[in-house]
Amino acid sequence: QVHLVESGGGLVQAGDSLRLSCAASGRIFSSTVVGWFRQAPGKEREFVASISTSGGITVYADSVKGRFTISRDNAKNTVYLQMVGLKPEDTAVYYCALTWGRGLRVTSSGEYFYWGQGTQVTVSS
Repeated sequence: QVHLVESGGGLVQAGDSLRLSCAASGRIFSSTVVGWFRQAPGKEREFVASISTSGGITVYADSVKGRFTISRDNAKNTVYLQMVGLKPEDTAVYYCALTWGRGLRVTSSGEYFYWGQGTQVTVSS
């Protein structure tokens, strides 16, 4: 069983930065692809970023490219999402998720097996 716990969300102003963390239990972490997704009120959950097992391959949604950076520390079983230049449209609940056996660039939420409970990010204008 794998448990994921997100942290680092909060209320910030437009242009500010936040770093989200996703801490995972279980020994399989280093063999998994990790993704960040977000869901705003009344909207579908959308892909934000993903990172391959070693961290060598990252994928970003166009809406966050150049502003968000995903990274991982397998020794700490943790994945990070550094967010800079936050905009009000980034307001959402952010979730991390794990998958394996689906390739190294996984952007579809349906391909992920385990999910965290989410952390709220609110960006005021």
